[in-house]
Amino acid sequence: MKTICKLLALTLLLFAASAWAQLKPYTDYEPSEGVSHISTIRVQANMIDDYLEGIRQTWVASNKVAKELGHIDDYVVYVSDLPSSGDFNIVLVVRYAKGADMQPSKERYDAFMKAWGDANQGKVREIVKNYPAMREITGEYVLRTVTFK
Repeated sequence: MKTICKLLALTLLLFAASAWAQLKPYTDYEPSEGVSHISTIRVQANMIDDYLEGIRQTWVASNKVAKELGHIDDYVVYVSDLPSSGDFNIVLVVRYAKGADMQPSKERYDAFMKAWGDANQGKVREIVKNYPAMREITGEYVLRTVTFK
């Protein structure tokens, strides 16, 4: 089934490629300045609630601080209604106003670490020790929205 899906996707991509080749950036469409960093995660079906509890205290908590500081626009967690199907069952998304906001910055790092604090650092180290037994990161993506004119 996966092979058939891959062949179908490849065929559609080949047909679509000729149509894409005719479009001109900034004339026919405009890529967004903002980007989304997307992680796809495969969590053992019986461990999803445990994993969510962990990321609530780590990933979600740290992104909440980053959002309050203005370092990111938003963050979201998606969970599949069909946790045992497909290559992933959880999607983590962080939205940035500009692609440049993903670049390293000592100023943003120092501000985040001051807001995050030493207590949170220690707590995160302890919690994430359990992640390898629960999950596998199956993909990392940086995507831009395309607006057609």
